[in-house]
Formats: sequence, structure tokens, C-alpha cells
Amino acid sequence: MADEAATLPAGDQYDLAKVGSNWQQELERAQRYFKSWVDRCTKIEKIYLQQQADQTSAAKRRFPMLWANTSVLQPAVYARVPQPVVERRFKDSQPVARMASELVERNLAFTADDADLDSVMRAVRDDFLLCARGTVWLRYEADFEPIDMGVEPSDSAGSGFQSGGMGDNGGPALEQIADERVCMDYVHWSDFLHSPARRWKDVTWVARRVPMTDEEFDKRFPQGRASLAANGGGSSHGTNSTERAQNEGKTNVWEIWCKTEDYTVWIAEGSPVALEVSEPPLTLTRFFPCPRPAFGTLSTSSLIPVPDYVYYQQQCDEIDLLTKRINKLTDQLRLKIFYPSGDGSVSPAIEKAMRPENDTVMVPIPEWAAFTDKGGSKAIVTLPIDDVQKVIVACIEARKQLIEDVYQITGISDIVRGDTQASETATAQRIKSQWGSIRIRDRQAELARFARDVVNIAGEIICDQFQPETLMLVSGIQLPTEAQKQQVQMQMQQQQMMAQQAAARAQQMGQPAPPPQPPQLPPEIQQMMQQPTIDEVVQLLRNDSVRGFRIDIETDSTIEPDEDAEKQRRMEFVEMVGGFMQQAGAIAQQTPMLVPVMVETLLFAARGFRAGRQLENTLEQVGAQLSQAATAPKPPPEPTPDQMINLKTAQVKAGAEERKAQLGVAQAEIEHRTTVEQARGDMAQQALQQFQAQSPIYQ
Repeated sequence: MADEAATLPAGDQYDLAKVGSNWQQELERAQRYFKSWVDRCTKIEKIYLQQQADQTSAAKRRFPMLWANTSVLQPAVYARVPQPVVERRFKDSQPVARMASELVERNLAFTADDADLDSVMRAVRDDFLLCARGTVWLRYEADFEPIDMGVEPSDSAGSGFQSGGMGDNGGPALEQIADERVCMDYVHWSDFLHSPARRWKDVTWVARRVPMTDEEFDKRFPQGRASLAANGGGSSHGTNSTERAQNEGKTNVWEIWCKTEDYTVWIAEGSPVALEVSEPPLTLTRFFPCPRPAFGTLSTSSLIPVPDYVYYQQQCDEIDLLTKRINKLTDQLRLKIFYPSGDGSVSPAIEKAMRPENDTVMVPIPEWAAFTDKGGSKAIVTLPIDDVQKVIVACIEARKQLIEDVYQITGISDIVRGDTQASETATAQRIKSQWGSIRIRDRQAELARFARDVVNIAGEIICDQFQPETLMLVSGIQLPTEAQKQQVQMQMQQQQMMAQQAAARAQQMGQPAPPPQPPQLPPEIQQMMQQPTIDEVVQLLRNDSVRGFRIDIETDSTIEPDEDAEKQRRMEFVEMVGGFMQQAGAIAQQTPMLVPVMVETLLFAARGFRAGRQLENTLEQVGAQLSQAATAPKPPPEPTPDQMINLKTAQVKAGAEERKAQLGVAQAEIEHRTTVEQARGDMAQQALQQFQAQSPIYQ
């Protein structure tokens, strides 16, 4: 397929004719590869739906063994929608990773409900049980709306905007995402193809057939209608009336994802020219938008599965044959009477008495003597049916043995069907249930693996594509942005600067500076500052190399829950926590320094319980508070009443002494100023006297 990547001379697009011709050959080769399996699954589906022939007559009546076994296995292998679980890969304290996992988990839970994952998984389960293969295809959809710029576009040609557009040169208006979602499409077993391979890791391309209405086709491929008119293809009427009715007015288009060429191809069925060749719209770890199908029985030689019905089809044919025979023999279980005819009124009287509608009847016989001479009621002879009854009983026993053989082949134990004996103990029934469900566990594990892979791909799409607003809106978790945190930090800095300025002014005025106090914030602002920002969370989700969490589903979340086992797990968790806290409390009182060690030990034990995951965050918060309280210095003990009186007395004396000292300092300052002023006056008087003494000399 190396020549598929050939482009036009300009190199800006693929050669649609060449790519389409190559992929038509690939699709036909894959259809030939799976033809025997498709034909077999078609027959099995008809048998399951009882559509192979008229079932009204006794000669054509069948025993619905396939339907009965499938109905038993359906709730056993899958019964409810899987519950996604997103955990940090490493159980250390990382607020950003913890918040990111919580956001993704809530978005996955909403996506499972919004995309109706339950009905998709039930359809996959039915295909898995009947045809040994089930598939799902995931897509990302977004709704856009124009951005209101608040400016009317100019009509002048030189402005760069035209009517109907806000971009340069009349380009389309700027748009923003209004809504986005992950779609999970069920793919019928006959609409899915992949490259022939022995293992799924060796598959190079996958494809699904998408029936599109004319409106959907024209919206998706505006130029595709002209291509179909010129090259043909796209129509498939089906092999039966049901398929023909479903495909009426629709165009079948193949969507192909090629891993080796790293592109996607859209091509109408039977058309030699591709409709579109482009880069993959999603960047996924395993490239394909579908997980590994839910496979039944596989060999190491190929990925062509073998339906379970193949292994007991001969027994079912024998059961159907015995059922027909039993029905025919049952029709022979009728009372057949022989009586003499031509005896006047005797024969009509016997016929009237033996009519089926007569339950109790009195028949007068005029020629009683002639009737008694011929033996009376002994003259009536019935056809013996004992041999027919024995044959029916033998057929029923043989059919019962064949049904038991089918149960042995399929692995359906008697405890699964509720067939048990009253004399058996509860332990015996539990052992039978465990051993009887061994082979069912493999099927349960395969569907659980498939559901986990579906949730993984959905989580990857959410991490890579969803906008921060969508993540918070769907999850119900509101996180601050980096700008909001910076704004609060600027306000705190302004408050600190104002406090410093106030302290400086107080010192200049000779007043004592007020003690420094941290900025007072409302409780909701304090809580917001402790949370990670949505920018940090989104950066973690977008970065594949540091995505430190794994996506899984809850254990046994796809099968019918065992309420007793769930209660037992919860009780074990409560007993573990209660016993640990009782022992740790005494140790914490004696050695407070061991509190952080005991907190980490409790968290280590709680993370091993599935029931403890919901309390992990609470335990971490409480543990951090206990550790901080244990390591913090102890406050001084409260003083006694006598000590309080002495303290107050000392404070009063200290205040009096301080005031006395302040008065002394003020008096000394006044005396010093008086002395200085007196010295200045004396110096001025002496200078005046000297001047007066020297004045006659100048005269």
C-alpha cells in the first residue's frame, strides 16, 4: 500500500482516484477474507430470530436452544453500565493530578450517560455471544457559534471585511465552541472490516460502513454528489427485505483509518474514487478510534472468530429433529375406535356416544337385544397407543440428554439456571456456582476489557479536545484561573504595602508601629487560593508525557453486583479503620511525633480497599491536620487564678513604672531645655556687655 500516499504534483492533496482504486481492492480483499464468517453469522442470526422457515406446522417446529442459551448468558456476562475510575498512577499527594483525575472521571461518567453506553454495550454483548465479535467506534463532535465582536462589519472594500464574514478577504466569521461531546457508535458485525492479520497489534487499518441519508451525505461531502454521479457506487440494496428497507434512500460510505499511512479515507461503496483523504481528526495513542473488538473464540492463526453455536450446532440439529418427531407422535395420541356398521340403529348410537364434544350423554338404543347379542360395549375396538407413548417418552429422554450435552459444551452450570436440589447446603451451592462460572468469567473479563478500552479512548479524547469551560461545566467543579489567582495576590501585595506605609508614618510621628498582620481574606477566597488552577489542570491533561494517571473501570461493574460481597468489603474496611484508630490513638498520646507515620500507614491501608477510595481525600485532609497539630509546638499552660492576679498586679505595676519613667524623661527634657535657654540668655548678655564696653573706643 506504499503507492497510496502518492500526491498530486503540487503536493497539497492526495490523488483521490488512485487512493480510491487501491482501497476498493483492499476492501474487496478483506470482504473475501471474512466471507465464510459472515455467511455463518448470517445463518446463526436467522436461527436465533427463528426466521429460517415457517414455524407454525408441527413438522417444522424447532427447539429454541440458541435463544435459550443466549438469554441465560446475556445478564451473566454483562448486566449494567461500566463505572469509570480515574486514579493517579502514583499515590502521592499531588493536588493538580488529583483534581485532574476527578475532572476526567466526572466527565467520563457524564459521557457514558450522554452517549448511552449501556445500550451500546448490550448490542456489543449480543454480537459477542452470537457472532463472537463486537465493535464500537468513537467520535468527537463540537457545535460552533460565531463570536460576537461587538463591531459591525464595514462595507468598504478596503477594510478587509465583507458581508457575511469577519475574516480577511471575506473569510468566515470567527467562531467558538458552544458544545462538545464524545459519541460512541455501535458498529454492526457486518459493517466492520480490518486488515487480515494474526494478532490485533499487526492490524494496519480498520474500516466501518456508514449509511448516510442524502442530507447527511451532502452536508459531509459537498462535492461528493458529483463524484458519485460520475463514477457510480454508494448504493447497496441488501440481501433481504429488511436490509433493502433499511438502505432505501441511503448511501453507504466506508470510513477507513490507515495506521501505516497516517491518514483517513472516505470512499463510497463500489466507487473507484475516494471522497476525501485527510489527516486523522484525532490523535490517539493507539491510532484507531475503536478498541480491540470483543472477540469470542480465536486461534493463533487469524482474527476470524468462531461463534459458540458452531460447537453445539449438531446437538441442536438432533434436538430439532427429536422435537419434530415428538410433535408428530403427539399428534398420533388420539383415541381411534372401530365399531360394526350396517346394524340399523346400533351404529349411529355408537357414533353419537363417541363424539369428542360429548362429555356425558345418554343414547337410547331401540334394538337392545341385537346390541347385547353382538357383545354390547365389547363390540367397540380401540387402536392401541401404548407403543406410541413409549416412543415419545424415549424421544423426550434422548432430547434431555442432548440438552445436557449442550450445557456441558457451553459451560452453563445448573446453578446459573437456578436448577438445584433442596437437600444441598449453601456451601455446596456456592462451590457449584464458583466452578460453574469459570468459563463465564473469561467472557465477563473480555467484555470488561472491551468496556475499559472504550472508556480509555473516550478519556483520551476528553483530555485532548475538551475546553476548560466544558470540563468544569460537566463535572460541576469550579476551579480558579491563573489570572484570578494573580489578581488576588496583587490585592494581597497592595494590602501589605499599605500596612508598611502606615507603619512608616507612625514611626515618623513618633508613635509605636502596629504589629504586622497577614492580609485578611474571606474563607471562600482562602479556599480558592488553596486549589490548583484550571490552567495547571488542563496543561497536565494536554501533556501526554506527564499524564500521571490511568483510566479503568470498577471491578465487576459490568456484571450483576453481589450485594453480600459488597457489604462484606465495606464491613472489612470499617473494621480495619476502627481497629487502627483505636490502637493509633493510644500511641499518638504517648508519642506525638509518630502521628505522621500512622497517618501514612492508614492511607496506605485505605487505598487497598475499593470502598476506601471515596474517603481517600477526606482521610488525607484530616491526616494532614492531625500531623500539623501533632508537630506544632504546644501552647503554654493556662495560668491559675492566683497567677492571673499576680500577672495583672505585675502588669499594673509595670504600667505605673513605665508612666513614671515617661514623666521623668519628660521632666528631664524640660529641665534640659530650661538650662539650654538660660545658657543662651547668659551668653547673649555677656556679648552685649562686651559690645557696650568697646563702644567708646570707636567713638
